[in-house]
Amino acid sequence: MSLQNLPLEGFLNLNKPYDWTSHDCVARVRKLLRLKRVGHGGTLDPAATGVLPIALGKATRLLQYLPENKAYTATIRLGVQTTTDDLQGEVITCEPCPGLTLTQVTKELAQFQGKIEQIPPIYSAIQVDGKRLYDLARQGKTVEVPKRTVEIFHTEILDWRSGDFPELDVAIACGSGTYIRAIARDLGAILGTGGTLAALRRTESSGFNLQSSLSFSDLETQLQTGTFNPTPPDVPLQHLPSVTLPTISALKWCQGQKIPLTGDFSGIARVYNQETCFLGIGKLEDSLLVPATVVTPK
Repeated sequence: MSLQNLPLEGFLNLNKPYDWTSHDCVARVRKLLRLKRVGHGGTLDPAATGVLPIALGKATRLLQYLPENKAYTATIRLGVQTTTDDLQGEVITCEPCPGLTLTQVTKELAQFQGKIEQIPPIYSAIQVDGKRLYDLARQGKTVEVPKRTVEIFHTEILDWRSGDFPELDVAIACGSGTYIRAIARDLGAILGTGGTLAALRRTESSGFNLQSSLSFSDLETQLQTGTFNPTPPDVPLQHLPSVTLPTISALKWCQGQKIPLTGDFSGIARVYNQETCFLGIGKLEDSLLVPATVVTPK
């Protein structure tokens, strides 16, 4: 396959397969595209599938500006508690709860709405004293995991399967930093049955959705047929305001100069020239548009 004519800058909306780490996905994309500068936004656990935004080329510098909201579909199994809060860990408790009803679960699930306090799973990538929690857990070390405030925008029950170990399918829209595994664990604790995450798929992340995502098979086919085109780098940044600079000002801005500007926004914005070419991200400071991240056009 030939990559010579491909504009390998922008984003790839990857549908991450089961049992792959986010790092595995980046390595595979590097190999397929023969590209060194590849990064990802919003890490997914190996057991999770779904949307994993991949940045290509200079777009790796834009990952920090992507929108933070995410959405998932999850299966929560009740009656079981594990060390990792999902089925990848060792079982701590396993007690059948055939009498549990959807009415009971629906009532308690309502607590997971708005801003809530959450303790991340002990097997997670969060750092405590400079060390990853999962590394400390694997070493058998007990550490106090600090609570964090997260935001749940919406929950919707999709399906309920009763039995000795009932399962709940739920859609969750949430802010950055939310652990769905922790919701499964905490729901089980409130119900007094124990709970763990049985399956997880991310349906939205950083401005990308599952419907428009590509599997590795899709990507390989598009590369073979010469039809692969990365998502332009400014497309997932539409949540930011935009500024268009005159030609001379745009050139100076790309060279690192601050440009006088009176804008009706504060903070950061997408910057374009008069030919509607995306130049990068600027920050408004004291009526000056300061270059934050410049993606100089070819």
